[in-house]
Amino acid sequence: MFSGISAVSRTRIVSWSDPAAAAAQAQTMSGLEALLAMIEGRISAPPIIELLGIKMLTAEPGRVTMGLQIGEHLYNPIGSVHGGVAATLLDSVMGCAVHSSLPIGRIYSTLEIKISYLRPMTQALGMITAEGNVISLGRKADFAEGRITGPDGKIYATGSTTCAVWDL
Repeated sequence: MFSGISAVSRTRIVSWSDPAAAAAQAQTMSGLEALLAMIEGRISAPPIIELLGIKMLTAEPGRVTMGLQIGEHLYNPIGSVHGGVAATLLDSVMGCAVHSSLPIGRIYSTLEIKISYLRPMTQALGMITAEGNVISLGRKADFAEGRITGPDGKIYATGSTTCAVWDL
């Protein structure tokens, strides 16, 4: 410990439901139906959503929004939100935008993502919103883009993704 720095402990408790059970339920629905069921609480959200505190807000064909209340538990060593949190939020919202376009029996996985960080995020921002939108749907690959905005209307990060899609 550094001289003069007082360490104050904090605790965060996270609970989640069995992800295999939620996945089995979701596979009986279209992607959009599964996302809406998660928003309505009929299917459990994935553990990563619970861990980070992400809130699934809206889902429609090709477009999904999620929110995240910024807190210091998301900080990196320099006192702002860790880039991996923004990347996870964007990966989630872009992937779910793709998912919202898939019929029953089709699934996806992220092949690659690109994230651009435009400005730092701190808990002074409060709630940030991420939006993912499908750019193009294909037989084997789908493409989406996303952005994180603050309540001030500024864009804090952007992203793009390529997702592989296939039949179950």
